[in-house]
Formats: sequence, C-alpha cells, structure tokens
Amino acid sequence: MTAATAASTSASLTPRQVWIRARGLLLALLVLVAAGVALAATRSGDQHGRLDPRSADRYGSRAVAELLKDRGVSVRVVTTLQAATSAAGPDTTLLVAAPNLLTPTQQGVLRSALTDTGGRTVLVAAGPPSVGALVPGVRARPSAPVSPRAPQCLLPAARQAGEAETGGFRYTSDGLDAVACYPADGLPSVLLLGQSASGDTVLLGSPDLLHNDRLDNEGNASLALQLLGSRPHLVWYLPSLSDPSAAGSDRTGDDSADGDRADGDRAENERSFIDLIPSGWLWGTLQLALAAVLAAIWRARRLGPVVAEQLPVAIRASESTEGRARLQRKANARDRAAASLRHATRSRIASLVGVSPRDAHSPAALLAAVSVRRSAHDTGLHELLFGSAPSDDAGLVLLADHLDTLEREVRTS
Repeated sequence: MTAATAASTSASLTPRQVWIRARGLLLALLVLVAAGVALAATRSGDQHGRLDPRSADRYGSRAVAELLKDRGVSVRVVTTLQAATSAAGPDTTLLVAAPNLLTPTQQGVLRSALTDTGGRTVLVAAGPPSVGALVPGVRARPSAPVSPRAPQCLLPAARQAGEAETGGFRYTSDGLDAVACYPADGLPSVLLLGQSASGDTVLLGSPDLLHNDRLDNEGNASLALQLLGSRPHLVWYLPSLSDPSAAGSDRTGDDSADGDRADGDRAENERSFIDLIPSGWLWGTLQLALAAVLAAIWRARRLGPVVAEQLPVAIRASESTEGRARLQRKANARDRAAASLRHATRSRIASLVGVSPRDAHSPAALLAAVSVRRSAHDTGLHELLFGSAPSDDAGLVLLADHLDTLEREVRTS
C-alpha cells in the first residue's frame, strides 16, 4: 500500500510525461542534424579548401585555373610531394600553395628536386618557416596589408598587369639576381629569382590575387595568368597531412637555415589558437553561445513576489502535505516542522477550550484554559506547546505523538 502511494505522487514522472517534455527538443535536434547533412551534401562538390583550383567558393582558385585552361595551359592538382617533384620539368610551372605546411625534410627534398629543372616554381605566401630552406639567401619579413599597389619594377608581366592587390609577406634577397616588384613599406611582396635556363622562382607574398572573389580586381587576373602561364603545364601542389612523406620527418633542419627556422618558430609561437580556427567556426560558436544565453534567460527562474493564482487543476491536500514534508525533510528543517505542528495543535485546542483565535498562540491565555480542562496537571505543558525544536527526527515524531495525545485529552474532557 505504501509503495503504491509513493509511486503515484506528483514528484515522479511517467514515461509519457518524459516524452511529452523532451519531444520538442528532440525534434529541433533532428531538424538541425538533417539540415547540416543536407547542406554538407549539396556543397560537397564545390568546396575543396582555400587556394584550390577545383573550388568555386570565394577563397578557391577555380577561376584562374579555368582562364589558364582557355589559354592552352594544362592544370593538374597533386597532393603528395612525390607527385609534385616527379612532375617538375622545363615546360612546367610548379605552384606550391602552402609551403609553410611542409616539414623541413619535405622542404629539403623539394629544393633538391627543383634544382636545374629549367621550370618555374611559384611559392605562395612563403613565410619564415619555409622560405629560408626553399630559397636560400632570401628572408621573409612581417606581412603587410593586402591593397592595390603599383609594380615599380621592370618585370614585363608586372608592367603589363599594372596595379594589383598584393601584400602579405615581404622579402629581402642578399646579393641574388632578383627582380623586386610591388613594394609594401619599402620591401617587395613579389620577388622573381634566377631568370636563366636553370629555371626561376617566384615568391608571392599573399594568395589573395588568386582567389575567385578578387581575380577581377585591378590587374590581378593579368598578373596571375602571366606568372602561372609562362609554361604549357601547371602543377598545383596542395600539401596534405595524408602525404606519406610528412610522417616521421625530422624537425631539426640543417645548419644553413638555422636563423630562418628560428624566425619561423617565433612566428608560429606568436600565432594563437584562435588564429588557427577558420572564421566560420568562430561565428558558429558565437551564435551557439548567444542561443545558449537566450535559452538560459528563457528557462531561468523568475524571482519576485509570490502571486496567488487559481490552479488549473485540483491538488489533493495529502499530496501538498506530503510534498511539503519531503522538502522539509530534505532540508533537515525540523524547526519549521515542529513549529507547524504546534501552531496547528494550538489552533485546534483553542477552539475546544473557548480561547479566541487571536489569543490561541498566547501562552498566558492558552495554558491557563488547557490546564482547567485537563484532569491531570502537567508541568511540561508550556514546553510541549511553546518549546524548542527537537534535535533529531525521533524527537520530532515523539513531539507529534504528545501533541496528538494532548488534543485527545482536551477533546474528551
């Protein structure tokens, strides 16, 4: 009987009630997952990452690749170092999209493979971690903002393109045969090295002019086509973490590039974790945080004065009493429980002995009237009706029993 009563209290939820409360959240989560899967499926065909000639998004380079194909230049995408080095030749331009991602061992292999090939190598945004190893004698300086700049050099490709959006890393060459173009704060952001039969190398400080959304600005398209279309074949090397040559590479490097490696280490250490997170994830996290704050405000407890209102359903007095008793027991509020028991007993006894409700809780009026009605004199009557709180649960139960006994005696006398 007791177990059945406990199971029917309002404190326990049935499976149906749990489902009714949770189905809205589960439905919203299901819709969110379905929308994410659908969006990923619809955009998976044209999203290949930054500076990818297969990507049609704003940071891809599909536009320049298509223009090169229209001019008769074949464009081939490779993701491994072996494929990139094996494709090098006098009729090939090798574009390295992210040279800073190459390990020192990969950089050494790439440099050896490109020596005296007769082709062109284009290094895009090569910074301190890579430029010293790939192009000895050249140092990368801190980057400058990307903006339209004049060529200010005699390179035919630059003079024909005119102003172009350049910037990023800037370079210095120590006594090398170099053509410095598009200076930013006094240092070139485009550098051409070694115009000879053994080939040449182009250092492009920023990849912005190769992006789809900037190709039609200023002279970006002309400069990109001339730098990448000087040979009939273009190999677009996108370094990948899945490349076997990147596994187990030695990170120490050689002595000739120690200074540049130190600059690269400092540059990498200065980059924070936030700099490595794509902007889309940052904005998405910010939106989720804002949604969580709004949900917390929506679901938070509203503090304020107690307002009496009519309940939509009738609640049995036994449920209300049981629930309040459980709360008091959980909080060990024996003083409040004892005060409630004594207050109720005094109110009932006062009506039996002829004491007005106003004086029901006055020891002088109530104790005198109760003593007259009782057959036996009890010196502990004051402690029973107006005493201190019990120190444990057993004392509280004993107090309730004594109050019931007192009320029966007064009622039957």
